[in-house]
This record gives sequence, structure tokens and C-alpha cells, in this order.
Amino acid sequence: MFRVLVLGLAFSCAACSSAPGPIGLAPSVQPVAMGELPSPEPADYTRPTRSYFIGPNDRISIEVFGVPELQREVQVDESGRLAFPLIGVIEAAGRRPADIAMEIERRLRGRYVKDPQVTINLKETTSQTLAVDGSVARPGIYPVTGRMTLQRAVAVAGGPTEFSDLDDVIIRRDVGGNSYIGLYNLGAIRRGNYKDPDVFPSDIIVVGESKQRRLFRDLLQILPLATTPLILLLQNGGN
Repeated sequence: MFRVLVLGLAFSCAACSSAPGPIGLAPSVQPVAMGELPSPEPADYTRPTRSYFIGPNDRISIEVFGVPELQREVQVDESGRLAFPLIGVIEAAGRRPADIAMEIERRLRGRYVKDPQVTINLKETTSQTLAVDGSVARPGIYPVTGRMTLQRAVAVAGGPTEFSDLDDVIIRRDVGGNSYIGLYNLGAIRRGNYKDPDVFPSDIIVVGESKQRRLFRDLLQILPLATTPLILLLQNGGN
């Protein structure tokens, strides 16, 4: 079972060095009931995400089956709109591709195409990304399209380097005004010891030894990650 601890600490070395207790933990450390690192809520982003939701500046391809003249690649503008022949402007941002396809079908049906069948595919995204840092071949910012897991995100970043410590992987995530840290053992995930967690837009992933991970060194000596990850809720500034 996953372990979740509420930590009264600020996510910085300075705060940890001045706070009492091991690795800067506040005197009160309470277990809370939570199965895993929580998924983001729509309000955690300026635009909803996850299934996939289109965002400004995303590039998509639109195909109307049997009507090659209406097959094209378009870019959503800064205001979240796109223009399509015959039917004009569509509000696209914050909507699933399937929802946009249904609207195009509705506007085309009868008047321009008898029974339109529209397919939309994401070609390029600039609105939904996560960061992968640390001991990976290509640290950087990467797009999130569809379902992505921790292992996949690390692989997209070129995989761990030769000297990566697979025991040390951090996911940082903000949900509902709270900041969470998930501490994982990538080797244990690969061995099937526990689930490969989903990752989401705006997550920050750090592979290998890091300043943030060292904040929890004492705790991890008591609670190793070989059989289950450690999920922490950070309470900054006493909030």
C-alpha cells in the first residue's frame, strides 16, 4: 500500500535547515488516507487537461472522410480558436478533439456534406508539457499527449544515464492548491513491485540524486522505496 505523510515543511533547503526535527520535518507528522499521488484537477490548469484537451497554439489535423478538399492541418490561435472552411470559427481550447469533430460534423451535415465523418489528430502541442530533469540523457520539457507514465516520460527524455541511481526518482505536482511529492524507485517499478504511476502536464520529474531528494534522506532510511513509493503532502508556510 502507498504511504502518505503530511509534512509541515517548505520545499527549500533553507527552510529545512532551520526547522526542528530530522530533515526539517515539523514536530507533527500524520499519516493520511490516500491511495496514491493524486491526479490534477481541472482547476489546477488555466485550461482543462487530460484525455487530451486542445490548448492555444496546438496544431491538429482535420480530415473529413471522402472529402479530400476539407483535409488540412490547422493551428489553434492564441485565443483558443480555429478556422475551418465553410463553417468558420470554432472555439477549440479546453475541448477534446472528439468534441470538436462532432461540432464540425454538425455544422457540415446536410448543408455541405450529406453524412460527414470527421477525424481529428493532435500533431503538435505547446500547451501541455512536463519537465524531466536529473540523470537522464536529454533533460528538458516534453509534451504530454494521451496517457503517459513515469517510465514512459523517462524514456522520452532518453532514459537514465549510465550512472543514474534508479532508486531515486521524484515527481513534484500541485493539486488543488497543495504541493505533493512522490518518491519512487524506478528499478522496483520495472520489476513489477508496484504500479508505474501516471504523470500529467506541469509535473516535474527528477531522476537520480537531487537536492530535493536529500531533504528526505533520514526518512527514506526508515521507509525504503523497494516495495512501495512514498507520497508526501507539503504544507508551506504553515498553510
